[in-house]
Amino acid sequence: MFFQPRRERRALILSLFSFALLAVSAHAAEKMRLHVDDYQIDAELAPHSHKLTAKAKVKFTALDDLNIATFELHNALRVTKVTDEHNKPLTAERVTQDSTVRVALPSGLTKNTATTLTFDYEGVLDSADDSPVQGLKLASISDDTSYLLYAGRWFPVNGYGINRFTATMRITVPAHMIAVGSGSEEVGSAAAPKKPIGGAVTTKTYTFVWNKPSFPGTIIAGQFQDYKSSDAGLDLHVYLKPDHQSLTQTYAETAVKEFTYFITLYGPAPSTTLKVVEIPDDTIPAAWAPEIAAISSRGITEKLNYRLLANTIAHQWWGVSVSPASRDDWWLSDGFARYSEARYVEQAAGRAGLEETVKDMSVGALAYDTVPLATVGKMDIFSPEFQSLVTDKGAMILHMLRWVEGDQKYDQTMRTFASKFAGKSASLDDFRAIAEQNYGDRLTWFFSQWLDSTGAPEFKDKYTIYRLGNNKGFRVVGQIFQDLDLFRMPILLKIDTDGKTEEKTVEVVGTNSPFTIETFGKPRKITIDPDNRVLKNSTEIKLRASIQRGQGLVQQGDLAGALSEFNKALDVNKNSSLAHYRVAEVFFLQHNFQAAANAYRECLNGDGEPRWTEVWSHIQLGKIFDITGQRERATNEYRQALQTNDDTQGALEEARRYLQKPFEQERNKPESGN
Repeated sequence: MFFQPRRERRALILSLFSFALLAVSAHAAEKMRLHVDDYQIDAELAPHSHKLTAKAKVKFTALDDLNIATFELHNALRVTKVTDEHNKPLTAERVTQDSTVRVALPSGLTKNTATTLTFDYEGVLDSADDSPVQGLKLASISDDTSYLLYAGRWFPVNGYGINRFTATMRITVPAHMIAVGSGSEEVGSAAAPKKPIGGAVTTKTYTFVWNKPSFPGTIIAGQFQDYKSSDAGLDLHVYLKPDHQSLTQTYAETAVKEFTYFITLYGPAPSTTLKVVEIPDDTIPAAWAPEIAAISSRGITEKLNYRLLANTIAHQWWGVSVSPASRDDWWLSDGFARYSEARYVEQAAGRAGLEETVKDMSVGALAYDTVPLATVGKMDIFSPEFQSLVTDKGAMILHMLRWVEGDQKYDQTMRTFASKFAGKSASLDDFRAIAEQNYGDRLTWFFSQWLDSTGAPEFKDKYTIYRLGNNKGFRVVGQIFQDLDLFRMPILLKIDTDGKTEEKTVEVVGTNSPFTIETFGKPRKITIDPDNRVLKNSTEIKLRASIQRGQGLVQQGDLAGALSEFNKALDVNKNSSLAHYRVAEVFFLQHNFQAAANAYRECLNGDGEPRWTEVWSHIQLGKIFDITGQRERATNEYRQALQTNDDTQGALEEARRYLQKPFEQERNKPESGN
């Protein structure tokens, strides 16, 4: 399971999860000294007491001479015993600062030698308090739904996201639950070890076997109905909660379309089985593992969030099959999945849909563009900066490579890469070699520019129009200016004339690039890069990047820093409804309700972009009036929200709910709208 990542609403959904991720251990940045080959895990989930009891046999190989074997493990889990392959007890040290368990190896382990350790451990998993990622709930055992995500380190983990492994996981759950995991599945039953008053409680044991090295570390258990489909040869299972059963067929049909579309782009997936499963809202918006695409409840709506689903499914190729060789190569997974999502949007919504997605990606790519993508591994893997760069800048690099190579050569590059490195780790150099082979020339200039450097050009032009004699038309002589001295990219110019529209590709090199274009009709307007094929700066991008940085600071609790970023956005566009809305959110969080109300009013009087800011501003104003005891004014705002007929993120249902019953706010849990 890895983190992933419509316009502002979808960007917010991903940022709410990405920006909640704070620092993890420095240990994760250290060189891998061992490689886990296989896990044999027996785990029992006791939802009523929120308890996990487990035994994990970990087979690993030393990459260096070892005296201590270190693994990451959720801090809420207590190791009760560690034994070696001869069943002799070993000493284990728990280091809560970095969520690790360090096991002393009395006889040492020489390089390239394999051994097996067995961990017995248990603990209560019901909050984010001891999560390996501070503030984010990644493992939970409860009566409704239990989830044990790979990122939650519910078993001893080494080299998160890098160390590929095989696994057999035997998961025991109450009989009324269905367990979902990676790989072939066997189901058995057993009597519970204790019988409470009133009769026996029975359990079921699910055995999941994944024998191809990957990341089969996610288990989800709950009261689901298993909707099955064999359309297009895909063994599809959709597990939704009872209140979403009416949406099962829609999600099944969409999953089949997306899965088969990615087959046409990249070739076969590592498995023809896919399990789409609903996870609770108290964790991340989406997660993936071999054969698993998990979507949170808030992402499962009547207005299908096909983009989020496509991104999650694409990880079957980029993550499950091909994974990064190092943290510097992480964009080969998350960036590739993000651009796969964009390709499906193009398939489903046409060129206009792709252009909107590219704008979103451009914002993310430039929001934290201070570190070269090629050295991103030096950053905290769960920081907003890392997440933004590997996901959105990684996707934009693919988008630009497609423009440079052309669709046919680009698609061949992706298919070859997916095939050659199926079931393996891959590096930038591996990908670049295939891209250059299909391109037919060196691409050092391209990859160096976008991976080894930071920044993006802001294009301007200057030109003069000359009339040609003898009714031969017009000649445009001009220059393209931008501020990056080492920049080089082919740039498309679109020339609107009195007649047909003309296009010309100009090789832009350095800060000043001349061009000459001849047209028959008189030129009226020249547009640089009209289809947004190149990552570039603009007023809109700067505004939205400031807002995204501000949202990240809100999630980290730095409200003063967030206000500073939102005000930078207002310096770019004082009428930005989105910037005013984000300012209002901060004041609302601070319980400064007068300032929040003023900012929501400014939002309503702004440019109206994006459209959802209107309905949610009315709802938030209604909440403020309820909090301050002005019920009549509150109901007026809720009615105005209903009149917008905008149901973004369930806005209309929320407005109806507070029309019936006044909004009440818990002092220690301030709410915000969108």
